[in-house]
Amino acid sequence: MSDPNTTNFTNPSTFILLGVPGLEAAHVWISIPFCTMYIIAILGNFTILFIVKIEPSLHGPMYYFLCMLAVTDLVLSTSILPKTLSIFWFNSREIDFSACLTQMYFIHWFLAMESGILVALALDRYVAICDPLRHSTILTNAVVAKIGLAVVLRGITLMLPFPFLARLWPYCRTNIIPHTHCEHIAVAKLACTDIRVSNYYGLFVVISVTGLDVLFITMSYTQIVRAIFSLPTKDTRLKTLGTCSSHLCVILAFYIPGLFSFLTQRFGHNVPLHFHVLMANMYPLVPPMLNPIIYGVRTREIRDRLLRLFPHKGT
Repeated sequence: MSDPNTTNFTNPSTFILLGVPGLEAAHVWISIPFCTMYIIAILGNFTILFIVKIEPSLHGPMYYFLCMLAVTDLVLSTSILPKTLSIFWFNSREIDFSACLTQMYFIHWFLAMESGILVALALDRYVAICDPLRHSTILTNAVVAKIGLAVVLRGITLMLPFPFLARLWPYCRTNIIPHTHCEHIAVAKLACTDIRVSNYYGLFVVISVTGLDVLFITMSYTQIVRAIFSLPTKDTRLKTLGTCSSHLCVILAFYIPGLFSFLTQRFGHNVPLHFHVLMANMYPLVPPMLNPIIYGVRTREIRDRLLRLFPHKGT
């Protein structure tokens, strides 16, 4: 008898997403933190967009980049969570083949965009601290728009081969994806052909996007730290460093889960599958939740404007 999960096809009409393999009985419980993170991400990022829009004093390069980050986080979390929650709550596991490839593309595209925006924010901090008198002349609205366009186009072009390659692969073993969403590696493992080209291209993307972005951020902060330590007083140094604290926290929130997920996928062969899946969800879900909280708490201008939305008693 043939395996019921095995068939002969080159282009499946649908894929089946299992959710978190091995933890199916706990899907409803797992959905609680996932749904909470999504709600916080939606409310927090819309709040950032609203505050920047209504406050003219926040119409500057850093806050424009923050708005780009907020939009990216909204799209990134929305490309994953609704389908994931439908699996957890309604056992709705089927996803159309084209919808799966579209989801894959959007996830990787907006992850690349988020990394690029973090580089843009590092550039803003570098100019603000190392050349403050020319900040407004260097980072004009036109320059900010060009940087944003470059970030978008880089993500579009570099991630486009992923769904095209996935569409070309023959699938002759199974259409069951042991994951909550159509991640590139999860789909690639279903192909019954040599996928080394895809693996090599994936490594190239990691190096050319994450690797170069981290290198640029490191170089920027090396110059920033040198400039901070050249300041005359300790109070001035601490105050200047405080202006970078939000960005540094966001960098750590984005790259640490991503690095951990990448390492466990490539080298954690003895790690349980459900742990791989959960970590792969943390990478695109935790930063969209934390970013507005970090900037809302650590950035005085945003915090003060937010507090003014709620009038105090007796005023």
